[in-house]
Parts: sequence; structure tokens; C-alpha cells
Amino acid sequence: MKAIIDKLYNTQNLDREEFLNLLNNFDTNISEYLFSKSREVALKHFGNSIYTRGLIEFTNYCKNNCYYCGIRSSNKNTERYRLSIDEVLSCCKTGYELGFRTFVLQGGEDNYFSDNEIVDILKKIKSNYSDCAITLSIGEKSYESYKRYFEAGADRYLLRHETANEEHYQKLHPKSLSLSNRKQCLYNLKDIGFQVGTGFMIGSPYQTMENIVEDLMFIKEFSPEMVGMGPFIPHKDTIFSNEPAGSLELTLLLIGIVRLLLPNSLIPATTALGTIDKNGREKGILAGANVVMPNLSPVSVRKKYLLYDNKICTGEEAAECNHCLQNRMKSIGYQLVVDRGDYKYK
Repeated sequence: MKAIIDKLYNTQNLDREEFLNLLNNFDTNISEYLFSKSREVALKHFGNSIYTRGLIEFTNYCKNNCYYCGIRSSNKNTERYRLSIDEVLSCCKTGYELGFRTFVLQGGEDNYFSDNEIVDILKKIKSNYSDCAITLSIGEKSYESYKRYFEAGADRYLLRHETANEEHYQKLHPKSLSLSNRKQCLYNLKDIGFQVGTGFMIGSPYQTMENIVEDLMFIKEFSPEMVGMGPFIPHKDTIFSNEPAGSLELTLLLIGIVRLLLPNSLIPATTALGTIDKNGREKGILAGANVVMPNLSPVSVRKKYLLYDNKICTGEEAAECNHCLQNRMKSIGYQLVVDRGDYKYK
């Protein structure tokens, strides 16, 4: 198994059978060997710097009804909200003072916000914080919409593909959504010039190791600037409420694998990781991740943006959360930096 990891380290790729062999046969020793390699690569490219992104969850309305998601349109138990432009700018002000130089505007696919309104928000943020990057995570849009967002100042776009297998995709989503359209959106974003992030859930219902291999092969082929991976965590108001959560160990292994596949990539240690294990984010960094995303949303709405149950940090102020994260990173030899944290093209 170490020979497979050495090949991945040296060539930044594996074939289907090698990926499958690694996923099916890893143990603690193999994982630690992989992490020694993935940490080495991350340190080579980024030093001990961990980039922070200020997450602003500005709407929890969503027109989609994805079967795993807590803010799916059919969930009548979710208390819905939308932030005003002034509220978004207030979040940015707080974040800027804390040292954040990237703001992530994330929301459900909420048709209330027209392209004109999204453009207006982007321009206002850029005019106030010209040295900051803006990441959007608002789902599937047309090529023309994406182009307008880019021209208005959005630098990055997050759109997880969730699974690269069509049959599996259909088991997680309603018929109105398709993997082919999701992938087309990703290619459109890259064509326009965004730094693009994709990714998938680990341990989602019906997922097989073969599905995960397809995810890895798609990520290698697409070569995104950012890769977000977190364990599936069930939400009580979905049809998957009784499904088990994804594995911490497998999630960490996949962070290490993706670090070796795409050495320059920006990989977050996600909130979901910190939710299934109190030291999950630290473990993610030690597996090769190099981004954390503290929540800048107003405290009053954080408990309303629950994609899954038991999400951490819903009651903490952003400043406290940032101070806490700084100490956590220092405890494992890393530091949060005041930096946009752009992708470094070769």
C-alpha cells in the first residue's frame, strides 16, 4: 500500500484499481504514512499558513429539494430568513476587522435575489473592501449569470458536484436536477475565469467506494482550484434522517489523497469535520487541508442555516470563534494568516 502512496506522491495520479485498493485496504498505519506525505506537500506549497474565509450565509431559502439537505424546499420546519445588503456589509465589516480577506457568500438557490441584486451586493463589497476576494456559493446558474457575477467582482465560486456517478446523483436529488448540468456549470465557471471549487460528501447514502473513485478521477480531470470534502451528516427533517454519518477516517484519508492529486489546491477543514469530531478541523489540517471557514453570519440566524444536524459554532461570536481557531491552529504548529489566500498557479 505504501508503494501506491509513493506513486501518488511522485506522479500526482493513480489508476482506478490503485485508488480502489487504497480506499478498501487502508488502516491507521497507512493513513499516517499518507498524511506524512500530504503534510509535506502542503508545507512545501503553503508553509504553515492556514487561510481563513469569512462565511456569510445570507439566505436559507432554496428552490431545490435535495434529499439530504436541511434547507430543502419541502422542509416546513426550517425558519427561513434573508439578510439585507446592509446586513451583509455589516458582516464584512466585522470580518475585515478580524483579519478576513475573503468573504464567502453562501445561500440556497433563492430566486428572490435577482442577478441585479447579486451584482449590487458584489459591487458594494468590492467598493468597500477592494483588497478582499469574494467567493460565491449559490448553486446552478446560467453562463450569462456567472459572467455577470465575475465582471461585478466575484473571484471564486464553490459548487460541489456531490457525486460524479449519475445513478448515485439521482438517488440524492430530485429529477429536476442532473449531474450533467452540474458539471456543465463547473466547466462554465472555469471558462469564465473563476477560481472554482467543487467536492463531494463522504459517506452519503448509497455511496460505494467505486463512486468515490469516480469522484477522485473527476476531480483530477477537472483540476479545480478548491476541493471541499466533508462527511455526510444526516438532518432530522430529511428522508435520510436515520442514515449513519460519514467516516472521519475516510474523510481524512481523502483529504490526504486530494492534496497529493492536486498539490496547489485549496482544501478546507470543514465545519462538518469539526462537527463529527471535536478535533476534526485540526485533524483535517494535519491530513493536508489549508483553509478554515469561520462563520460571520449574524448570530441570530446561524441556527437557521442547518444543512445537517448538530452543526458547531452556531452560538459563538465570530471574534470568539476566530480567536479559538487561532489557538487551535497554533496548538498543532500552524497559524491563521491575514491573506486573500488565492490559488497559486504554476
